[in-house]
Amino acid sequence: MDLKDIFEKQIELNKRINEHLYKEIEDPEVRRKWFMNFQLALQQECAEATDSLAWKWWKKGEDDWDNIKVELVDILHFWVSMCTVAGLTAEDVMSLYFKKNQLNHTRQDKGYKEGTYTKYDANGVEDNQIAVLEKS
Repeated sequence: MDLKDIFEKQIELNKRINEHLYKEIEDPEVRRKWFMNFQLALQQECAEATDSLAWKWWKKGEDDWDNIKVELVDILHFWVSMCTVAGLTAEDVMSLYFKKNQLNHTRQDKGYKEGTYTKYDANGVEDNQIAVLEKS
């Protein structure tokens, strides 16, 4: 199994919940709405993961790492849904991830951590545009 399988299963679930979702999001307003729905759900799952940690200094508790694992999978569900609404396939995500990862290494090699790296070229174009989005 790989990321493509996860995307396929999530699309299947999304269609089961709303069989017309991927037709509806052809409308830009509806697409924006669904992206925000999934984004808000993802944020809620992040909050639930945080609440599984005993971070409250005013309340005694224990960390619940088993629940955190479940919440992380819930986050993945909504993140994949956001990707599909944005028009990304599993292959797109893999390609963009490795390009962005390489750019992050380049940034570290060239002074990003020290604050000496410049993200923009002489024409004002950001390195993300050059190294991630324009590369084939």
